[in-house]
Amino acid sequence: METNKILSSLCYFSVFFAPFLLPIIVYFVSKDAFVKKHAKRSLFSHFLPFITFVIFFVLSFLSFYSIESTYGWVIFAFVIVFIINFVVFIWNIIQGIKVLVH
Repeated sequence: METNKILSSLCYFSVFFAPFLLPIIVYFVSKDAFVKKHAKRSLFSHFLPFITFVIFFVLSFLSFYSIESTYGWVIFAFVIVFIINFVVFIWNIIQGIKVLVH
C-alpha cells in the first residue's frame, strides 16, 4: 500500500482517536496534494459535529430562558443533531475505506 493512501485514510479514521489534531498536522506537514485534499475534507467533516453541537446548545439555552419554553423544539433539535453526527461518523468511515481501496 502507498503511504499517501494510508495517511489520507488515517485522517478520516482519526474520528475515533484524534478528530481535529491528526488532520491539521497532516495538512501542514504533508507536501502531497492528494493527502492535503483528504486531510482538509476530513477536517471539515470533523468540525461539522462540533458546529452542530454548538448550535444545539445555543438554541437550547435560548429556549430554556425564553418566556415560552418549547421543550419539544429542544428534543427535535437534539434528534437532528444526533442524526447529522451519526451520518458524518459513518461517512468518515466509508471515505477512509474508499481511500484505502482505490
